[in-house]
Amino acid sequence: MRLTVLGCSGSVSGPDSPASGYLLTAAGTSPAVIDFGPGVLGALQRYADPGEVSIFLSHLHADHCLDLPSLLVWRRYHPNSPGGRAVVYGPTDTARRIGVASAEVAGCCDDWSDTIDMRPWEATVPVQFGANTVTPWRVSHPPESYGLTLRSETGGTLCFTGDTALCPSVIDMARGADILLAEASWTHDPPNRPPDLHMSGTEAGRLAAGAGVQELLLTHIPPWTAREDVIAEAKAEFAGPVHAVSPGEVYEF
Repeated sequence: MRLTVLGCSGSVSGPDSPASGYLLTAAGTSPAVIDFGPGVLGALQRYADPGEVSIFLSHLHADHCLDLPSLLVWRRYHPNSPGGRAVVYGPTDTARRIGVASAEVAGCCDDWSDTIDMRPWEATVPVQFGANTVTPWRVSHPPESYGLTLRSETGGTLCFTGDTALCPSVIDMARGADILLAEASWTHDPPNRPPDLHMSGTEAGRLAAGAGVQELLLTHIPPWTAREDVIAEAKAEFAGPVHAVSPGEVYEF
């Protein structure tokens, strides 16, 4: 499989990056996008037809999903739309939450069933992506949230934490991964950070070391957090390769 970074800015879109979004491609299947935050639809058009992608949503905070109403417009009204329905995997209340965001009248909900085949995640139950699998894991973040383990047909693995605090499930899902794509939203200053929300660079590094991964990729760094500080924290905890991702970068596994 191949993962292309569409956007990686944390909590909001940034001056150099859309918010969260990652294009997933593999032989023999249509592409998918992991998360669909503000700016992702525009970035996606450089690489794939938005009318042909499936969607895997980690959770429903705005920075991970709020370009979906624009995707509905694309699929419904683009003159060359392929028609049919896009498969969307996500939390149980996805259809309602996105429908409200897309509604034309306050208090109403856009029924997206004409365009979207909505499939709620079941924790630790894999779904197929061509000959590959995507397994969701519940993680520690305020709304219903999931990390994803992506396993290619050749046995390579990439673990995407989504948004989460350091917790037992994220350690289990990352164990032995070739690539860990881990959020690191702030530097390690516990007295000033709310619990059960995000990881620091220190915690991302500890996760990588404890789970025995081969490579650590840092993502979801907000515009107000210094990338260099988060990278330095992670390197102090993990002896393997550490890199903070940027839009346009490609990773194969």
